[in-house]
Amino acid sequence: MTLRIGITGGIGSGKSFVCRLLAERGVPVYSCDEEAGRLMENHPCIREALTDLLGEEIYTGEGRLNKPLLAAWLFASSGHAEQVNAIVHPVVKRDFVAWAQRQTVPVVAVESAILFEAGMDTLVDRVLLVDAPREVRLRRTMLRDGATREQVEHRMNCQMPDEERRLRARDILYNDGRNDLKQEVERLLAVWKGLVAE
Repeated sequence: MTLRIGITGGIGSGKSFVCRLLAERGVPVYSCDEEAGRLMENHPCIREALTDLLGEEIYTGEGRLNKPLLAAWLFASSGHAEQVNAIVHPVVKRDFVAWAQRQTVPVVAVESAILFEAGMDTLVDRVLLVDAPREVRLRRTMLRDGATREQVEHRMNCQMPDEERRLRARDILYNDGRNDLKQEVERLLAVWKGLVAE
């Protein structure tokens, strides 16, 4: 049996850092953002559906995704993201399940900022929320992205409320700069491996 862990958290929470710590400890991590990008370039069903939706110019002459065009279309209307997500998310889910079935280790993880919104939580055994105070997350994201406070707050307000994530997660890791994240990750990993051994 392989235990599947879903890892999520708001912008600036540090979920990617936690995923790196897990990977260093032998836990394969499926990044939904990276894999969605790969699938949008290469998966025939996605390519066909995006071409039907946005026209031939959504892919360049070299067959690459025309990211500026896609971004402009997504920002043009709030409903556009839902249309693209309806095309991409089902394929990402199937790809994750196939990937997880190929793994031969006790614990695997999937990282997604929109784990709950995309329904990925239904494909995992437990959800780990990487959490941090809003102000800490704001400062981290402004520093990382060179964004203004207003831009980051807008992005935060578009995400699922922190309280709802906390209610739905089985495990919570506080990344407020005070906890030893490496120790916390080791502790969680021991718990998860214990569940597999039962």
